[in-house]
Amino acid sequence: MSDEPYSEMSGLQSSLLAARSAKVLCSAVFVSGRDPDEAIRNSVLDAASYRGLSREHLKLAEIDKARKEVHIRINDSPVRTARFYGDQGCVILPLDSTEVFFNPVPVKTKLPEPMTQPWPMGDVLPGKPLPPNIDKARLDDAVDAAFASPDCCTAAFLVSYKGQLVAERYDLGVGKDTQLESWSMGKSITATLIGILIQQGRFGLWDPAPIPSWHVKGDKRSKIRVADLMRMSSGLKFTGTEDPPEKWERGVPDHLYVYSGAADVFQFSINRPPEHPPNTVGRYRNCDALSLGYIVKKTVTEMGEEYLSWPQKVLFDRIGIRKQVLEPDPYGNFVMTGFDYGTPRNWMRLGMLYLQKGIWMGERILPEGFTDFVSTPAPAWKKPEYGGLFRLNGTGIWNLPKEAYYMSGAGVNRVLVVPSMDMVVVRMGHSRGGQTGERALNVALKKVNSAIST
Repeated sequence: MSDEPYSEMSGLQSSLLAARSAKVLCSAVFVSGRDPDEAIRNSVLDAASYRGLSREHLKLAEIDKARKEVHIRINDSPVRTARFYGDQGCVILPLDSTEVFFNPVPVKTKLPEPMTQPWPMGDVLPGKPLPPNIDKARLDDAVDAAFASPDCCTAAFLVSYKGQLVAERYDLGVGKDTQLESWSMGKSITATLIGILIQQGRFGLWDPAPIPSWHVKGDKRSKIRVADLMRMSSGLKFTGTEDPPEKWERGVPDHLYVYSGAADVFQFSINRPPEHPPNTVGRYRNCDALSLGYIVKKTVTEMGEEYLSWPQKVLFDRIGIRKQVLEPDPYGNFVMTGFDYGTPRNWMRLGMLYLQKGIWMGERILPEGFTDFVSTPAPAWKKPEYGGLFRLNGTGIWNLPKEAYYMSGAGVNRVLVVPSMDMVVVRMGHSRGGQTGERALNVALKKVNSAIST
């Protein structure tokens, strides 16, 4: 969105913002179990693209607990509604419909109760002392730094070292089983699902992207490879938040429209025309991750698998995650560019999968070399800051070795993988924390470094 006062927004902008706000609040209440007032203050009013939005702009913010719906109106916009659909979480309803266009399905784990299995397949911690090369006082100081102020909005901070959970703290009414907003960390889940399909031999990383509409005579998009989409270097025409408003076709950048438009996000993304040759311009655009999401859905469906429950079967159950809420658009497509909810321990397990180079408990889940690919600088980016649906510490923005790479989402949600230290750090929080939370995390990381002798 722009920096203009929200009282001056167009009707379309107000409607889109109301739709996204309704979804965020719906998920906070019905997926995360958060207090509504806390969620409005820390997540709805202060999300990354809501600069300047205040309670006075919320002309209606109603929670219907019986129907599990949230209704929001901003300024003079129509009332926008998001509804809870069980294991699919919350979905924005289109303006002209009172229902979604897919059949919700239950997503069940095959794993036993978590307190019957040791970490990391379960939640039973070994209770053994810290490794001798970790200074407990310094590590405690690092955890304190992550929660330095309530303004940081830090919800969770965890550190694993050589697979052992050596630090773990929660705040803001959060516990180890709380499904938290994760935003763009979901892109890294998309990368993982692509990796699993590559491991299964369904297609190759360097193959042309298997999107049929791109492979017609004369279509320049036929040259886009799976790897180019992973690197956000497809060259698809898709406006971003840094583009001037006159380039926005729908009142907001395409990058944000996919969150609030109640559109078929896969069709919207794969039908964008080319703007640059692939692998020549690297830029952060949701269309690339969503086009990969389309490839996942198409491939899984053609395999005869049930798409909405497939990630639980092929990924989450295999690494000890019993529940991860992946929310779809009204057409049943996962919006894993931002609408994904997981516990801090879930994200720790995902980070450990990458730290272990795609191997879990002796089983290869991701293809050999895949974790090297996602953690290597994408050549079309001007700086070494992006890999393959993972961000990189190549510019040294974090107080960690430059070879660290990480899952990244709004609200300073981070899963930082540090191979040279055999360490994963998970920080989760809410949008109001912003730069304050980011600074606190960086201080905490510096202290973690000093606490571990390698």
